[in-house]
Amino acid sequence: MRKILAMLDYVMLFLAVAGSGVAYAFLEYGGGALIGATYALFACAPILAFERGYIMPGLSRRISMLPTPAYIVVGLFIYAILVFCGFGFGGTILWATGVLPMGWRRAVHAEMQTLVFTLGVCAVIVFIMRVRELLGRDIFIDLIIGRYRRPVSEERVFLFIDLVGSTSFAETNGDLRAQEYLGELFSTYAAPVRRHGGVIDDYIGDAAIITWPYHVAIRRAACINCVFDILATIETSRDEWLARFGTVPKLRFAIHGGPVITAEIGVDHHKITYFGDTVNTTARLESLSKMLGYPVLISSDLAHQLLLPKGVRSEYLGEHAVKGRGQTLGVCALSRHPVAA
Repeated sequence: MRKILAMLDYVMLFLAVAGSGVAYAFLEYGGGALIGATYALFACAPILAFERGYIMPGLSRRISMLPTPAYIVVGLFIYAILVFCGFGFGGTILWATGVLPMGWRRAVHAEMQTLVFTLGVCAVIVFIMRVRELLGRDIFIDLIIGRYRRPVSEERVFLFIDLVGSTSFAETNGDLRAQEYLGELFSTYAAPVRRHGGVIDDYIGDAAIITWPYHVAIRRAACINCVFDILATIETSRDEWLARFGTVPKLRFAIHGGPVITAEIGVDHHKITYFGDTVNTTARLESLSKMLGYPVLISSDLAHQLLLPKGVRSEYLGEHAVKGRGQTLGVCALSRHPVAA
């Protein structure tokens, strides 16, 4: 399902780009839909690929660290070069196939107004992409369509992730270094969460909150696979963590699900947030992880709804009193063991 959504993203993106080229062709020349769409796609595709890190990812990361004025200037310069390259490639194809009955030099030449229009279209699309990445794909769509403008009751699963030893790391290495450490760790969560259909809802200090619709979380045990995928990603990069920060992150996880009230709140700053006992219980479960000494805990009610992935074992730890909850909570510890060949 996730792959289908990603494909739809690209389809909609390229349709928007091609549509802008068609509109420009009709406004400027009174026709030439195919030519306009082809130029637009080849001119904008390198910029979109650059923004997504498919080409020159190192350069993309470096300019993203620049101050905003420098980032805008350098970004526009790179965009202009990419537009010229894409325009030249698209023009060459149109010329070679006979669609454009003119000389090659004229076919690959981008006029100033065409360059400005293309950069403008790309800037709008990149801006929308960045806002969506800032908010999260699903949250961005929900805010646009106003899905939670009125509170909605729904079932969700929450995963709380807490970094062990963050305070001592900050005391030893300083706050700036600790923030760099946290930033790298939070970036590590992104791919596994996306891969397993979740959304990073919030960061609170050194903790992250991830959520799924209930049916998505229990399908193929997505919420559990996400946990061990994150751990595997960190373990794979163990040497890099040691080289950069002198330590490998140790994490605690808590997973729980149930009914919540979901609502869009705020006036100047809008946010989709979740209310109810389910969220509070997940937070308490994470605290219980520290007390019990198990890094991955899941409520037994949720565990019984799941088919555990291969290699993952569940150990029932009994009923435990949870602060703020009128009744005890059944708790299980999860661990992964190598699967026998």
